[in-house]
Amino acid sequence: MREKKQRKRIAVHFSLYFYAAVLVIVAVGSLFLVACGGSPRVKLDPESQEFYDIAQMIMSREESKIFRLLPDAESRKEFIKEFWEKRDPFPDTPKNEFKDEFMARIIYADQRFKEGGKGRNTDRGRIYIFMGPPDKFEEIFTHEDTSVRGSVIYWYYYNYNLGIEFVDEKGTGQYRIRRYEGDFFEAMDILKLGGSFGPDNIFKRRLVKFQLDYDKKEKKVTIVLPAKDLNFSEDEEGAFYVDLDFVFYLYDRAGRRLGKYTENRVFKATIQEYPDLKEVPFYFDFELPEGKGYIDVTISGRGEKSGRIRRLFEIK
Repeated sequence: MREKKQRKRIAVHFSLYFYAAVLVIVAVGSLFLVACGGSPRVKLDPESQEFYDIAQMIMSREESKIFRLLPDAESRKEFIKEFWEKRDPFPDTPKNEFKDEFMARIIYADQRFKEGGKGRNTDRGRIYIFMGPPDKFEEIFTHEDTSVRGSVIYWYYYNYNLGIEFVDEKGTGQYRIRRYEGDFFEAMDILKLGGSFGPDNIFKRRLVKFQLDYDKKEKKVTIVLPAKDLNFSEDEEGAFYVDLDFVFYLYDRAGRRLGKYTENRVFKATIQEYPDLKEVPFYFDFELPEGKGYIDVTISGRGEKSGRIRRLFEIK
């Protein structure tokens, strides 16, 4: 019954091709997620081109620009290594589970959803690569929709409260997304950046839109997390706290990495402060590059609280 009710409510039209064209502009102090131009793209060597052809599906807009601006194969090789490291859910293990699963999904999509070409280029193939197999699959062969000659397929992902409708309009076996309902864009953001979410997570939401500000005069970076999105622990003295690891990657305008910083921070609030807590600030003393550039931030839980979130900002 849940699937039938959800299917009836699906009413928002959507195309994956539209998603690729969406530009999210977020102003945070002197940092913006904006397009930058002026630097020519370089011709990629075969190894870099092979990586880009596959990985661009899960690259953020900023990552794609950085990679295409890198001047030589050596710097791109370093980028590729860090690209997968940032998405590794268990960095202490020898395997990169995210990369292995991503590559396996591409192989499966190419074989299963060909539709006249590579399965990775189809709507069903892209969704499968991003989200994996659906929790529930339903195909309707007999329906009252006269605009659709073939079948109608529904995929349900319960973790995202997401339902997607695919239609074979011409009866040729080629399916496209017609409608969806649920947290589609949130799911895409999480999966592109390699965020992790599970039991005992320090984050209450899969996607936490934290803020980043930089004081050029004081050379101080401030990150602010919404208190409502954090699962606080309580210590022996009754104080509420979160224990987090922060990793910062700094890049200049040409995409060259300028540095990597790893910091641990613990935020505590008294029992009196906790009920009215709105924001959780963290302060870091390091200098960002002059002019335009990028800062890639990953925040992870420590100890008993797991989970990871990530955002990439452009410095302007």
